[in-house]
Amino acid sequence: MSKIEDFLSITEEQEIVHAIRIAEQNTSGEIRVHLEKSSKIDAFNRAKDVFHLLKMDNTKQQNGVLIYVAVEDKTFVIYGDKGINDIVGKDFWDSTRDTILAQFKKGNFKQGLIDGILKAGEALEKNFPWHHTDTNELRNDISKG
Repeated sequence: MSKIEDFLSITEEQEIVHAIRIAEQNTSGEIRVHLEKSSKIDAFNRAKDVFHLLKMDNTKQQNGVLIYVAVEDKTFVIYGDKGINDIVGKDFWDSTRDTILAQFKKGNFKQGLIDGILKAGEALEKNFPWHHTDTNELRNDISKG
């Protein structure tokens, strides 16, 4: 098995997708998780590339958030679109990163992702509340590269 397949079990992946649904319940914002073995370029730049490949930059309010994980490199990036980045400060993403990192350091990868997703969801809900005309613009599943 590859490192990606070993990183999370199917049950853990389902729990993460459930957390995405919960986080997106009260917001027009979109959250995705992307896992890949490693990044051949700087992780931030790779997260930016993946963000565009997943068409996360096509949301109506530019309020997508990607949690990108390069498993073998033991690194991750939280990449937010312009709409959310213009509202929340860098310190918000730092605190979200620290929330994820605290669990990752203990080997609790599923919980780290869930905690980060829910924290991002809170910011999205506060700044981009759900409206009855909103639709889910992006898939909630975990993408892998």
